[in-house]
Amino acid sequence: MELNGFLQVAIQAAQAGGKFLQKYWGCVTNIQNKNIEGDLVTEADRASESAVIDVIKEAFPAHKILAEESGLHEAQDTEFLWAIDPLDGTTNYAHQFPFVAVSVALLYQGFPIVGVVYNPMMNELFQASKGCGAFVNGFKLSVSNVNDLNKSLLATGFPYQRREIEDNNYREFCYMTNLSHGVRRAGAASIDLAYVAAGKLDGYWENHLQLWDVAAGVLLVQEAGGIVSSYDGGPVNFMKPQILATNGKLHSMMVQHLHNASKEPVIHFSRL
Repeated sequence: MELNGFLQVAIQAAQAGGKFLQKYWGCVTNIQNKNIEGDLVTEADRASESAVIDVIKEAFPAHKILAEESGLHEAQDTEFLWAIDPLDGTTNYAHQFPFVAVSVALLYQGFPIVGVVYNPMMNELFQASKGCGAFVNGFKLSVSNVNDLNKSLLATGFPYQRREIEDNNYREFCYMTNLSHGVRRAGAASIDLAYVAAGKLDGYWENHLQLWDVAAGVLLVQEAGGIVSSYDGGPVNFMKPQILATNGKLHSMMVQHLHNASKEPVIHFSRL
């Protein structure tokens, strides 16, 4: 297995998708809701995804591909699966808020071995391969050394159906905000994870995610020396991701506090 070859294809694919995000930046004309209101898709998502898939299929035609917009592309080799988010942060993109990324990961037997998160608007190319470290624009990444939750900067996100469900992360958000320097909500899971890997954030949690949201970012955090788990500290279920990612020093504390937060009264707002 040649990890560097896989990584170079992932980088090429992410950059190919990123060119379309640059092309359509500020001029999207077709913004639609998908199955859930607020879960947007644009012509930039579709163009980016097509470009990413073309690069991967040319290099590895036998590999399966799971892409956010077009679903599962079956192939002969079932051990390798590419997970693609062609535009993580579509709502950001539609409003020209530059926290957007192309996320490309390769999983082998269900676990990420290569991951790339590329933000073409901010010229940040994050990359990692299993056992070889994590990097941004050629510089090695390392998680932060913060070991006091009161001095931490955290990040999270909310599900699209947050107005309709009780498990909407409002309780956890309020609870963790009171325990930290602050909690940011940038709106792109792949970038949140990349920023934990880079030491810009000390921890991140989110529920109701998809494989393509997190596969690349999880590997970035792990290769930068951090820890990724489910909320209870157990292994991540990549088919239904619930993610807690930290610098490691805060991990057990965040597991406990997320548990405590879940016991608080539900905070729920209907649409006004």
